Amino acid sequence: MPETYKIPGSKKIQNKDLPVFTRLLGAMLDAGMPLVQVLETLQTEIENKNFHPVVAGLREYIEGGESLSEAMKHYPTVFDNLYLSMIEAGETSGMMAEISMKLAGYLEEAVLLKRKIKSAMMYPVMVTVVAILLTIGMILFIVPAFASMYADFGSELPGPTQFLTDLSDSMRANFLAYFGGAVVIGVVFTQYKKTEAGRYQVDGVKLRMPVFGNLIKKVSLARFSSTFAQLISSGVPIVRSLEIVAAATDNAVLSKATLDAQPNIESGLGISESIGASSHFPSLLIQMMSAGEKSGKMDDMLARIADIYKEEVDATVDGLTSLIEPLLIVFLGVTVGGIVVAMFLPIFKLSEIVM
Repeated sequence: MPETYKIPGSKKIQNKDLPVFTRLLGAMLDAGMPLVQVLETLQTEIENKNFHPVVAGLREYIEGGESLSEAMKHYPTVFDNLYLSMIEAGETSGMMAEISMKLAGYLEEAVLLKRKIKSAMMYPVMVTVVAILLTIGMILFIVPAFASMYADFGSELPGPTQFLTDLSDSMRANFLAYFGGAVVIGVVFTQYKKTEAGRYQVDGVKLRMPVFGNLIKKVSLARFSSTFAQLISSGVPIVRSLEIVAAATDNAVLSKATLDAQPNIESGLGISESIGASSHFPSLLIQMMSAGEKSGKMDDMLARIADIYKEEVDATVDGLTSLIEPLLIVFLGVTVGGIVVAMFLPIFKLSEIVM
């Protein structure tokens, strides 16, 4: 087991620096430059202070007699199993330059996909946060002003108004308890989500979410297909590929369904038939995999499926942008407007309250 190092800012390196590093690695190797010289050149070009020592370390390990894939195993937070497997396949086949370029393209597409999803989710998240903060602010500061005014009426308030005034009194009197409770719930949920059972349950809920569930599933299927295609075309064994693909799907439900296919494949069952045993994979995916399996062009078929799902993700994201905006406006209006209406109800019924 090689000595490993945890590199600060690894996510930023993977999303921003690693695709560029991989493409330059492939281009320089294709030009016939020795690997050590390539790493020396890349080391001078890298600006990220956290990634710079990684490349320097790779060069030192290679000069010490290790292969590139062996050197990369010292930095597992930067180079994941997918990356290592494809580099190992490149070393074994003698096609390091070609596989590096292919890997760079995969990484660039993965980063672009993440950005699209992040962009699609940013707006609804921000509006929801604003709605929650506005609601809390109104309950803590606006409702008490109305409550003190209505206290002079000496009459029973309408149900919604009474509920808000009671909630406001409770929150103001026990603010630390409410805040602490919210923090505890958040921490417990976060820790539960890190467990295997918790992640599986949460990811299952994500897939069943209205509007967003379909988008999340398409993104996971695009990653599944694209990753599987890259690994097969690079010569990585099928069973090993499934292990890597399971992690790359980034959804515990689909990940488990992928891993469940391994025993069947090891016993001699076809890949598409083994994957198709799960109801979580659509028939289109299974049929195209079956066609690729019969024609001996599984990687091409998987790449085509990945392109189909990426196009569907693009179309869904564009549709969500136009669909979500009015829904969020309605949500914000109902949330804030409901509080306003509840607080003005006594005024609307003033003749019944003032005796």
